[in-house]
Amino acid sequence: MSKSKSWLSLSWVFVIQLLFQSSSTIAATRKEIGFPDRRICRTTVQGRYLLSDDNGYVCDALSLDPQYRCCPERGDKFSCRGCNDLSQCCNSYEFCVSCCLHPARTQKEQVLKLKIAKPSTSGTYLSVFDFCAGRCRHNSESVVHENAYVNDFHHCFSLPSNSSGSTISPVEARLNGINVVIGRQGESCDSVCKSNGQSCVLNKLLILNQCDIIQKYMSCKGACLASVGPDQPAEVVDDAPKNLNPGACLYTRTQSMLSCDGSHRHTRRLCPCA
Repeated sequence: MSKSKSWLSLSWVFVIQLLFQSSSTIAATRKEIGFPDRRICRTTVQGRYLLSDDNGYVCDALSLDPQYRCCPERGDKFSCRGCNDLSQCCNSYEFCVSCCLHPARTQKEQVLKLKIAKPSTSGTYLSVFDFCAGRCRHNSESVVHENAYVNDFHHCFSLPSNSSGSTISPVEARLNGINVVIGRQGESCDSVCKSNGQSCVLNKLLILNQCDIIQKYMSCKGACLASVGPDQPAEVVDDAPKNLNPGACLYTRTQSMLSCDGSHRHTRRLCPCA
């Protein structure tokens, strides 16, 4: 009887040892296969309704992955909805961060060298996401009287104008917060901006009244020519009479003639709205 119990005990030890070896083999196999570990995302926390994650997606808080804190990978990645390409300013903080994260718009090598604040002892950004999240939130160039924003496009991600890596010119920097819109044929800037729920900013017409700026927005197939008229800066429509230089862009040397309410039936105006 004792021999039988001893044999049973040895059998159980053998079975347990086999099970242990089998589970170890399975675990090792799974480890070798290398199932990829998902990374926990970083997100913005400023908005009441939207979030932007460090992958470049924007979503509402309810659709955020509860485990990995990432937005669903649907919709546009690095979305620039409500942003102005030239001024690099947006009317939404979350879309400003998303747009800023695009590698073609923000160079990692440049932003990681920037100081977070003016003192030489201040630190640098640890990632592009840190730069975008901070830059889109704070921008002194979009503030007037130190306590109010110039307009809705006050979330800007362009490099600081005093940084050596800045890719925006001083002239273009003066358009920060301005929504540059191309009007329809024969439409005044007052009408163009009003249709967008904004107003024409007369003093910004001086900035747009330059060939290099006009050519960023319009095709200017017929070159850029000096002209006279309250409808400038503008582009002559293709079906205009030949003597009006169809396809040409126009700027005026008589800056006193610049006007928000000027229009011409053969041109499309370039308008600064805010």
